[in-house]
Amino acid sequence: MARRWHGKRPMFDHPIWLLGFRPFFLLAALAGAILVPIWAAAFAGAVALPADGLPALAWHAHEMFYGFGWAVLGGFLLTASRNWLRIRGLHGGPLALAALLWILERVAVFLPPSPLRLVLLNAFAVWVIGYLVGILARHFRNGSPQNAWFLVALPIFLVAKNLLLQPQTWVVGVAMTVGLFRLPFALMFERLIPMFMRNAMGVEVPRRSWLDTAIKALLLVGVFQALLPNAVAAIVLGAAAILLGARLLAWRPLVGLRRVEIGVMYVGSAGLVVHLLLEALRLGAGWTGVGTLSTHAFTLLVMGLVIPAMLLRVSMGHTGRPIAFTNVDRAALWIMGAAAFFRLVATQAWPGAYAAWIATAAAGWSVCFALVLVRLAPMLLRPRVDGRLV
Repeated sequence: MARRWHGKRPMFDHPIWLLGFRPFFLLAALAGAILVPIWAAAFAGAVALPADGLPALAWHAHEMFYGFGWAVLGGFLLTASRNWLRIRGLHGGPLALAALLWILERVAVFLPPSPLRLVLLNAFAVWVIGYLVGILARHFRNGSPQNAWFLVALPIFLVAKNLLLQPQTWVVGVAMTVGLFRLPFALMFERLIPMFMRNAMGVEVPRRSWLDTAIKALLLVGVFQALLPNAVAAIVLGAAAILLGARLLAWRPLVGLRRVEIGVMYVGSAGLVVHLLLEALRLGAGWTGVGTLSTHAFTLLVMGLVIPAMLLRVSMGHTGRPIAFTNVDRAALWIMGAAAFFRLVATQAWPGAYAAWIATAAAGWSVCFALVLVRLAPMLLRPRVDGRLV
């Protein structure tokens, strides 16, 4: 559909405000490139974060999940809702407001405690989550019944976020936040792997509705692992890992690994299994490894490997380009894989050089997202190449 790029509000007619993935995938790639190196420098004592803002560890957790992570999740859901519910979705001025609130939140984390800081730290989440819950509820009949899982999980993010912001409850908040992020990744793998295997590889993977439901139900219960007895939480997460792993093996991973955009989801799904097993081991046997191993298994193997490929794939598809990963794209993913090795394996095998491994992993993470940012900017700042509006 043709469109003139002018009107009463030309600022909001720019391509960047057409769909949620455009501003938020750019912001996510930018955050991915700069937030982790800042944390690594603070961890090494090379820089000091503002003393009046969030404590350093709380800042790192908050920014990785509610800064970087929610730029990705928000951009994805604001875009996917168009296909799921057959509606236009947030765009124009309201989308620009969401981006502005996200940016203000990145400043607010450094402010001293005050009512203003509390408002700024919640405004973006309230605006976007409120919008998503509203349209999912209002147009529920137009979409898949699986959207009910988002209706349940999205409001809990607001609770987890504010628990994370309080020193006395931040450990519970982090556990709930990680648990909440596990669920949309599991939902994405469940939806996309079978579809991509069918469309791209001509392979029908076996589906069992009871198995899919059991995995999601266990992961939802796992959101509250910090409120459960450790033994119960370990059983819940261990059972989720076993079921997820069994399903993954039945989905012919050796075939899926032949294509980058599909293979990375298989690797991410396997990473989710590893994370769940490590977390069950931590809760059930008290084994934590060196550093927060189970949490970083999730952030590196699931978020770190899946998100760059997802940003590229969605951006190519929604700007009218063929899905084709370049050598630079593949290099970015291999660099992230190396970062995962240094953070998850080298730190355990050679803990004496822990600080060096952290710095090396942070550099790899940053380079990966810097490469993704350079690839995304020309796509997302211009109209679709096929002449369609959205």
